[in-house]
Amino acid sequence: MPAMNSEVLGFSADWPAPPWVKTLSTTRAGGVSQGAWASLNLGTRCGDAPAHVAENRRRVCAALGATPRWLHQVHGTTVAAAGTDEAEADAFVTRDVGVVPVVLTADCMPLLFCHQKLRVVAAAHAGWRGMAAGVIEATVRAMAVDPAGILVWLGPAIGPDAFEVGSDVHEAFLAVDPEAAQAFRPGAPGKWWADLYRLARLRLAHAGVTQVYGERFCTMQEPLRFFSHRRDRGVTGRMGNFIWMVRDS
Repeated sequence: MPAMNSEVLGFSADWPAPPWVKTLSTTRAGGVSQGAWASLNLGTRCGDAPAHVAENRRRVCAALGATPRWLHQVHGTTVAAAGTDEAEADAFVTRDVGVVPVVLTADCMPLLFCHQKLRVVAAAHAGWRGMAAGVIEATVRAMAVDPAGILVWLGPAIGPDAFEVGSDVHEAFLAVDPEAAQAFRPGAPGKWWADLYRLARLRLAHAGVTQVYGERFCTMQEPLRFFSHRRDRGVTGRMGNFIWMVRDS
């Protein structure tokens, strides 16, 4: 696969993955979309011109040297392992070289998974609904390896100082894990500030995964770098978070 121009399309995960594991997280830069979707919007269901999205995806595919497995994300827990493009799922796992799992985000958390010795990778999309329902645990199970050997990178998501939620979100997490209380702090009456990164770490720890990296981001507070569904009142683009394996490393 050809080398990517990371300065144009995005950046790689900062984690001690094996050399055969490659990643890319895109930013807003490097595409052709205009207005609220400027410029590298990869989402087909957010109101952008289809021709612009197609060109943006073409650019990413050319840089990757492969066609990603785009998903139809529904904030659920289904993990795809094969099949056609646009499978209705929120995670994808593969053991095949050249197959590129991808999840699209604009405040929700992208998680990239690999094993430190075995050839298996995965990507998961975890908004609060999917995370509370168990998409992280479902992805770990689908990898079918010892979780102690799994590495996870937590990509760009809304940060703990920007994610104010209602009591419904607070209650949804505490109903399945009382320890989740440590990831919330009180806000206005009936409101809570939620830390998605801490919630993800808790879920991963319960699943036996402790090698966790990333989480130095806030999509809402970096408007020049990231799309944010909440900041932009629902009219915005989507970033892509890709992971794949190569043979010659």
